[in-house]
Amino acid sequence: MAKPARTKKASRPQAARRARRSGGLTPRQKQILRFVAQGMTNREIAAQLAISVRTVEVHRFNLMRRLKVRNVAQLLRQALLHGLLPKNFALR
Repeated sequence: MAKPARTKKASRPQAARRARRSGGLTPRQKQILRFVAQGMTNREIAAQLAISVRTVEVHRFNLMRRLKVRNVAQLLRQALLHGLLPKNFALR
């Protein structure tokens, strides 16, 4: 039996490339971060984005891990320090 022809390895997804250029966060993670900054719960974020609550939880976990924080207050502080949120985000 003949072996199938080898193909080149698929390139990284576009979101991953954009994440490297934009502080390490994907566009979806930035979107989740903005909703967290507005005080929305995981359930509210999930409903707004039409995704599961578990998916929101995973995004928040990845955000916190990537920014090396342990709670939402630290998450928002790091997001501000890294320029990931506008300085007036709380006034909206």
